[in-house]
Amino acid sequence: MNNRLVKKIKRIVLLSLVGLAVVGTFVFLWKKAQPEVTEYEIVTPERGTVETKTVATGNVEPRYEILIKPQISGIISEVLKEAGQRVTEGEIIAKVKVIPEMGQLNSAESRVNVARISLDQVESTHRRDEQLFKQGILTAEEFDVSKANYRKAKEELANAQSALEIVRDGISRNTRSSSTTQIRSTITGMILNVPIKVGNSVIQSNSFNDGTTIASVANMNDMIFRGNVDETEIGKIREGMPIKLTVGALGTRTFDAVLEYVSPKGEEKNGAIQFEIKAAVSLPDTSFVRAGYSANAEIVLERAENVLTIPESTVEFHGDTAFVQVVKQEKPKQIFEKRQIKTGLSDGIKIEVKEGLTEKDKIRGAAISKEANNNNEAKP
Repeated sequence: MNNRLVKKIKRIVLLSLVGLAVVGTFVFLWKKAQPEVTEYEIVTPERGTVETKTVATGNVEPRYEILIKPQISGIISEVLKEAGQRVTEGEIIAKVKVIPEMGQLNSAESRVNVARISLDQVESTHRRDEQLFKQGILTAEEFDVSKANYRKAKEELANAQSALEIVRDGISRNTRSSSTTQIRSTITGMILNVPIKVGNSVIQSNSFNDGTTIASVANMNDMIFRGNVDETEIGKIREGMPIKLTVGALGTRTFDAVLEYVSPKGEEKNGAIQFEIKAAVSLPDTSFVRAGYSANAEIVLERAENVLTIPESTVEFHGDTAFVQVVKQEKPKQIFEKRQIKTGLSDGIKIEVKEGLTEKDKIRGAAISKEANNNNEAKP
């Protein structure tokens, strides 16, 4: 009797388990067959500013970089300044020792000797004429001629001696303050580079030769941005447009600049036509920007202020027509209505809505994933 009861109970339990499995499978398959309901984020139009921008890459450099060159050939005997130091106009940067050319030196020495011989002769004649004038034998007119010849002879000797000093030393006693052997800065600014050293030979600047660069000097308070813009956007920019300049070496700090030059001719670079631009940079007194820093210039091409905006991802485009899904019902089930709108300026994230929506409307946004729903439900 007990065995029959146990077998009966086992049979009932087994049939119950089978029945539960069948029912569970049926419920699972039924849920699987039901259409999946997708929920969407609800977005409200907002007032804001939409800008379209372009970015030009380039570097910051002084507006004018002056190359200081010697006016006489020779050898550097002394360098008084180095890169990074500030100089004023007329301040000596280096000194040049002249190496005379033997032909010119010999000619200058010969001229001095000839002038001295001529002076000795004229001086002797002048002394004799002076005695004759005192005795009344020589007239005043004749004595004046003798005196003028004497002065001319003295001046000729002085000129010959100055010419010899210039050929031999590069400087004369009469021109010591404006000596060409002293290389002076022509502007007030900062020395960017001194490529020469003591002992280097240098060549003077003339009509046939640029000459050796002694130093480069620039005014570091007058800086410009020089960069390039692609041909697809060059037609949208013009002189006078404001620019936000970001210097890579200074982190996220930005500087204001004003576009002042757009090249009328493009150049091919890396397979694309690029146009050069220049912008005047406004530097505060507390900032020091070194020449050659790489920088990015952000140029605002178009701006729409205080306009109705929505995320561009919520807009559906069909040809030249734009549509959005306007919310008609949120709960218990989301219901949307397709509506045509007129769009304006876009920055790639936000887009301007000119017609078709108001600030009170709500539109369909991105679909909410199941994982997000599950996570939200799991939170207390």
